[in-house]
Amino acid sequence: MTGNNILGIIYSNMYDECLSEITALRTMGSVPFAGRYRLIDFALSNMVNSGIEKVGVITKSNYQSLMDHLGTGKPWDLSRKTEGMFILPPFSSAGNRGNYINRVEMLRGITGFIGRSNEDYILFSDCNSVLNIDVDELMDFHTDNNADISIVYKHGVQPQLDNTMTLRLGDDGRVEQIAVSPNALGEVDYSLNMILMKRSLLQRLVREALSMNQESFERDILQRNTEKLRIFGFEAKGFARTIDSMVSYFRISMELLNPDNCAELFNADRPVYTKVRDDMPAIYGLGSTVKNSLIANGCIIDGEVENSILFRGVRVEKGAVVRNSILMQGSFVASGASLNYTITDKSVAITPNKTLSGAENYPVFVGKGIVI
Repeated sequence: MTGNNILGIIYSNMYDECLSEITALRTMGSVPFAGRYRLIDFALSNMVNSGIEKVGVITKSNYQSLMDHLGTGKPWDLSRKTEGMFILPPFSSAGNRGNYINRVEMLRGITGFIGRSNEDYILFSDCNSVLNIDVDELMDFHTDNNADISIVYKHGVQPQLDNTMTLRLGDDGRVEQIAVSPNALGEVDYSLNMILMKRSLLQRLVREALSMNQESFERDILQRNTEKLRIFGFEAKGFARTIDSMVSYFRISMELLNPDNCAELFNADRPVYTKVRDDMPAIYGLGSTVKNSLIANGCIIDGEVENSILFRGVRVEKGAVVRNSILMQGSFVASGASLNYTITDKSVAITPNKTLSGAENYPVFVGKGIVI
């Protein structure tokens, strides 16, 4: 492992607006995913599986749920007397509004944290990309190519997000051109916003950007320096997806019902860690039917569940039908109710004989704690 010389930085709030219904009361990093995880678990696990011992989590708002999930960092072995996990909320000072609006402001806000760190390298990651990557391979790729910056990318359809970077690569993997939010048609090589570089280089680039009143990390730091710096693209293999909307959140979640996709993401050699919640095993009542679904512990199922993802503590009564749906923690579906293409937030109750039906490209969403 080479991670003990890398400082990890995770942006927990980037792209909250693309899941505004779910992130109204939480950050992107604390969005529930795949039955028992939060989106930040994947970025954290990628880092700690390579030996990274110091991780800073940048956040700016709605981070109570995130802090409850992360705690002291113990599930990721980041609860330490030295190094470990650091929550980095906005810091208000002269000339600083105390609420970040772009990546450059975020980096300015944690200048002291970065400056006090001893690691030679720094690895950035967002929370809306779901992947399981070997950071040791990324580091080897970076050093073998004598790269200044390495950007992890995926070949596929460009996500519809602000400041999405698409890359034009040379035969040697060097980035020849970066386009920002190009609305490209067809498949492209797009950045997953997982970026590795020298800590000293980042400090210099941020100082230069701030001195010239530049605000965009993508345009003013990366795109502007494509010819000056050795920037390389590292392709993410296997299951790697970027969430850019409620539809993509639903689609990507449902892709995990395919055992091959699930095995690629939850690789036994690189486990995905999360907060441990002890609960009883799922209980399946007599006459219940469950097909092609992910069922978390603590669920009680007496009805019918098909092609769905149920988080901890969900109850489906006898006579209830749940198909093509995602039910988050503590949801309750009463007898006679029917759900199809529906997403429920935590602690939602569907009363008897109610029917909710959306579509694959337009799932119905029910907010936290709502009773229907």
